[in-house]
Amino acid sequence: MIIVSNTSPISNLAAIGQLNLLQKLYGNIMIPIMVYQEIIASGQTDPATLAIQNLDWIKIYPTTNETLLKQLQIILDPGEASAITLAVEFNADRLIIDERKGRNEAKKQGLKITGILGIILAAKEKGFIDLVQPLLDDLMVNGFWLNKSLYHEVLVLANEKNT
Repeated sequence: MIIVSNTSPISNLAAIGQLNLLQKLYGNIMIPIMVYQEIIASGQTDPATLAIQNLDWIKIYPTTNETLLKQLQIILDPGEASAITLAVEFNADRLIIDERKGRNEAKKQGLKITGILGIILAAKEKGFIDLVQPLLDDLMVNGFWLNKSLYHEVLVLANEKNT
């Protein structure tokens, strides 16, 4: 299975101590060089920076489709553009991306996507975590924006709240 990730899912999962969920769900994760550089730029004490330098299951690849990359960089940040480009180049089974604009562009490229919330739900479904709500709360404490209706919807999907 070929899985490519953007920066924010890795950074946010690392911030709440749950980066290992990616490996449990997908095995190896591919990231483009630009995503690696964005993570490293977070600083030497950032959880994602510390993790990415020591995990052999996160693989770093260059992008080669400069035409697509430049086209996407007009409307997306460099990390999102390079993650989508890498996913297209490798015909990835899934792209992990959270930002709405990036998700929409990925869909236009025919990519299957998931985000951090989908990862957390899948982790519960597979028995890797017991509860979703504490992780959602931790994400929000660490700056992940989540509106009340989506928060509620995720808890309903996780069978942790009635409709």
